[in-house]
Amino acid sequence: MIDEILKDAGVRMDKSIEALKQTLSKVRTGRAHPSLLDHLMVDYYGSDVPISQVANIGVEDARTLTVTPWEKTMVQPIEKSILKSDLGLNPATAGTVIRIPMPPLTEETRRDLVKVVRNDGEATKVAIRNIRRDANSDFKDLLKEKDISEDEERKAQDDIQKLTDSHVAAVDKVLAGKEAELMEI
Repeated sequence: MIDEILKDAGVRMDKSIEALKQTLSKVRTGRAHPSLLDHLMVDYYGSDVPISQVANIGVEDARTLTVTPWEKTMVQPIEKSILKSDLGLNPATAGTVIRIPMPPLTEETRRDLVKVVRNDGEATKVAIRNIRRDANSDFKDLLKEKDISEDEERKAQDDIQKLTDSHVAAVDKVLAGKEAELMEI
């Protein structure tokens, strides 16, 4: 019973870290990478679909993305979607290929992005601590129902704390990597 709770908590904490990595991959670092456009939606015959379902996204060089729509009629909607996004990018269309140059980040912009990254990291740490709280609550319920002894409950709480500490350290490592990536010129 305790092992199941610990295992479930570990899985949920792993998912929190994966969600953080997914979120951080969308934060612009000045380097071009296709995942930058993953969250953009394009109007495709009346319904909003991810840009990756209507076009091929590639990297031309370190500072340029290329978007090649599968249908010529999709060039305008894709360009409009990129312009309206919160990324601050200006696409340049040449025929059916849309080139998106990545402007270099200023020092101030980098610092603002680091703050955003830290806030995301703190939210993930809070989520991990909430998972720990839920697990500890489950342990207390088991103790009340006399399914486990006080010693087993104390050991289980120590185990969940160790699990929490290791996941918080993993979040710190992910954040440190992203911050270093943002601050490099």
